[in-house]
Amino acid sequence: MTPAALLLDFGGVLADSPPRARTASPELVLRVYNLIHGALSPGEILQSLTDAGIEYARWRDEDSPDELPQAEVWERFVIPGWPPAAQVRVRTAIAKLSYDWAWRSGWAVRPGIPEALAAYAAADVPLAVVSNTLSGAAHRDYLAQAGLGHYFAVQIYSDEAGVRKPNPQMIWNATDVLKVPPAACWFVGDSRRRDVACARRADVARAILMPSARRDPDDPLLSPEPDVIVKDGFGLIELLSENLK
Repeated sequence: MTPAALLLDFGGVLADSPPRARTASPELVLRVYNLIHGALSPGEILQSLTDAGIEYARWRDEDSPDELPQAEVWERFVIPGWPPAAQVRVRTAIAKLSYDWAWRSGWAVRPGIPEALAAYAAADVPLAVVSNTLSGAAHRDYLAQAGLGHYFAVQIYSDEAGVRKPNPQMIWNATDVLKVPPAACWFVGDSRRRDVACARRADVARAILMPSARRDPDDPLLSPEPDVIVKDGFGLIELLSENLK
């Protein structure tokens, strides 16, 4: 049966980027260096951001239901130990710095995604993004630049929602806006631990896994099996064709 709505993760589903050696781009390091008037060297800034990325990832893997505000991410993981004047200057630019940290210059739309979005839209299936991120603004802008943003009736991002997957509130926020029951929707993600678990907790009709290059921590208890596995957007089109009313 055709879903009442299709909800999709951003990273690993709509777009993906190759793994990068650094957790922060040279552009972000330079922006911070200029912002703090050289109070730390570029190397020191890069090391702080690298260490922060590791610690933030470790915190995310604890299955915490709430998202940290952008300011708290910087306060907790990045700027402790920095000169006080540098900390003050960073606090004046949290939103922009978070945007730059979240942005990936190597993002590319996954194969078949434009075609899949068009097919579901043509079948009158509402579309939504449900994604964990430090900056939803960065994801929203990328989708607009890629010519895909207009397909989505709503985009739910953890930094704006205050919760993160696998908290089912992420999915329920989207279905509330769409005015459709979660039990009639499909959710597509690339992570068993976060996306499939979130779909199960939200009681959606189908939890669809689209594997990506990213890997979850190995924890079977937190990594339920999906209902369906698809390779890419073309697989989503086939699934729609099989389930048209």
